[in-house]
Amino acid sequence: MRSPAPAGSGSAGSDCCEFQRSAMGIKGLQGFVARVCPDACRTVDLREMAEKHRIDHPDFPPVVVVDAMSCVRYWYTPESWVCGGQWREYLANLEDFIKAFMAAGIKLVFYFDGVVEEKKRDEWIKRRLQNNKEIARIFQFIKTHRKQPGRGMFVVPSALPTFTRFALKSLGQKTVCTLQEADFEVAAYGLQHNCMGILGQDSDYLIYNTCPYFSIEKLRLDRLVTVMYSREDLCHVLGLSVTHLPLFACLLGNDVVPESLLEGFWQKCLVTSPHKYNSYNRRTNILLAVANYISKVPCSYSSLKHLEEMLPLGSDKTLLCRGVESYLLPGQQSPWIPPNARNCQMFSLQQQTAMCQDKEIFQLAKEQHIQSENYTIFNILSNGEIECSNSLEDECDTEIPGQALIYRPARQHIYSILLESEKGGAYPVVKEWFVYFGNPLQQPELIQPVQPSIPGGTPNLKTLWFAKGPDVEKQRYSTFLACFHLQDGMEELQALEAPVAAFCCLLAYLMMQVSSLSLEDLNAFVALILCLKGKSAAQLAGLQLAQVDSRAVHLGAVFVRGLTTLLMANSTCGFPFRMDDLMPWEQFDGKLFQEKYQQSHRGCSLEELLEGNESLYTPFQNLKSFICKVCMARKRTIQSRPRGNAFITGTQRREFNPRFQQTHRSSFVPPYHNQMRGFLWRIPQPQGREYGSRHPDRRRRFHLPPR
Repeated sequence: MRSPAPAGSGSAGSDCCEFQRSAMGIKGLQGFVARVCPDACRTVDLREMAEKHRIDHPDFPPVVVVDAMSCVRYWYTPESWVCGGQWREYLANLEDFIKAFMAAGIKLVFYFDGVVEEKKRDEWIKRRLQNNKEIARIFQFIKTHRKQPGRGMFVVPSALPTFTRFALKSLGQKTVCTLQEADFEVAAYGLQHNCMGILGQDSDYLIYNTCPYFSIEKLRLDRLVTVMYSREDLCHVLGLSVTHLPLFACLLGNDVVPESLLEGFWQKCLVTSPHKYNSYNRRTNILLAVANYISKVPCSYSSLKHLEEMLPLGSDKTLLCRGVESYLLPGQQSPWIPPNARNCQMFSLQQQTAMCQDKEIFQLAKEQHIQSENYTIFNILSNGEIECSNSLEDECDTEIPGQALIYRPARQHIYSILLESEKGGAYPVVKEWFVYFGNPLQQPELIQPVQPSIPGGTPNLKTLWFAKGPDVEKQRYSTFLACFHLQDGMEELQALEAPVAAFCCLLAYLMMQVSSLSLEDLNAFVALILCLKGKSAAQLAGLQLAQVDSRAVHLGAVFVRGLTTLLMANSTCGFPFRMDDLMPWEQFDGKLFQEKYQQSHRGCSLEELLEGNESLYTPFQNLKSFICKVCMARKRTIQSRPRGNAFITGTQRREFNPRFQQTHRSSFVPPYHNQMRGFLWRIPQPQGREYGSRHPDRRRRFHLPPR
């Protein structure tokens, strides 16, 4: 084994960063490489590498395959992140990212995790519960200082990975949603397509024997320079060969072999390690000691079986074998595992069809899933399971239920459309792993599908997905609306531009479901959709807030999560809307919502709320009237409850307080006139199950008189 670099050299802060991001690959390995193996971290110019790739591989244009899930936090660079997302700024950032690579003649292929594999569920739960604590600290900071915390407390806006997938697709990029853990598919694609490299931040790419691994964290986009991690140089320092790396990863602890089983083995390795007296930290010494042990073991299946007998693996003595095999890409062999001992890699969702017996429907859902055209429905059809990560929700705000609970009635309707009822009318239950206050995530919640109220009954998926003609288009639209209890508003909504109609669906549903939402909240949301029109990313970036309101932060996150519920309903109902029309850059901006929320609650004039644009007054009143009308039909009267500059400052956790329901009895119930056709004319869009992937002009979304 070559002598590693002296302790203290390399990246100073990498240890802390690596332990924070331990779920991305092998715990401590990325920091180890930076600190102890500086020769394995080479600064490279991607333009030069692309030129060399063209010369060396004339039949393969330079392609970088991107592990998008490990990149999103680096792509999100807008200054404001806590208010719900600066979506137009973010979209512009993604465009700039793509253009930089296109200018160098480099094609990008983006991969997203399409599933949480069962072997990772415990780790997923652990991270979600930890995220809850981080979010509670963020809200406490906002309430104390009335501003956004520093970048040290940064969390990505709610649903950022989901909308990133659709953003990249709308920008013309090849975008893949995986059928199993993304890192395996990324590594396999890179190898099979002779790619120039993998861009991400996951030390598992040092273990897979695939194309080179580039760091998104170290990328300087203006110069297209980054760090390339060399697995060959890592092996040289460790005294191992590339074929040893999968076993090395397993003996350090990974998704298959838990660290808790390895503590005794590590202790044995440390005792015999030649590095035991150096000044490295314990994790670094463990990595060196395990490498030293492996270097002395014959590279054979019998050695692996001997190791399995040594380790306290309990009843499952095949863990080590399965762990090593998980790093073998299609067509690869390992001296540790003979071919006859291998189990074929199987996609987690590919062959599970128990929830959907119709092969045609299942195949279409699968194709749309892989191509990033639908949202979550393949997971439901394949194994009846769905998850939703943390949102920026204030657990001390007792008036607003968790977004998971707010949108559950809509999801129950969606499930009933997706899943055929059995004889007797019973539906299979759906397992939900949704994060919200009070859910310990010890097991999934079993959710019963509920039929929406549709005259003549719910149409089947065959009709919604495959049939054609104007009657079916109407059926798709009405079924979508029924998921949100809005089927009676179909005529008015169809008269609106599609993004505004979708916005009204979501806002009306929210106002019906959450009784604490006030007239001031309604005013803020309606002003948001009207004033957002025509604002550029640069204009929105320049918007300055004097302070940040914690309740508006909470409502912003709830609204953005609602957009994902629209995506699910749209995918289920055969795409009555183009997916592009349901995106947050069409409907929401965090800072602009904060501004409108604060203006509305301090009782500003309509002129100030609508930025002096008189042409918006009538649309404003009409949208409000429509939402009040549908709420009144469900016996929900929207009350005025101005909050001024008041903040929720309590630190106690949620307890229901009935007094919140009885204050400020004044309400706004304007006379409703069917004036919807007088403004916001809808541009006819293609319907049916085609996916609208490009929109050449994002500014012509809804037609209002110019300012």
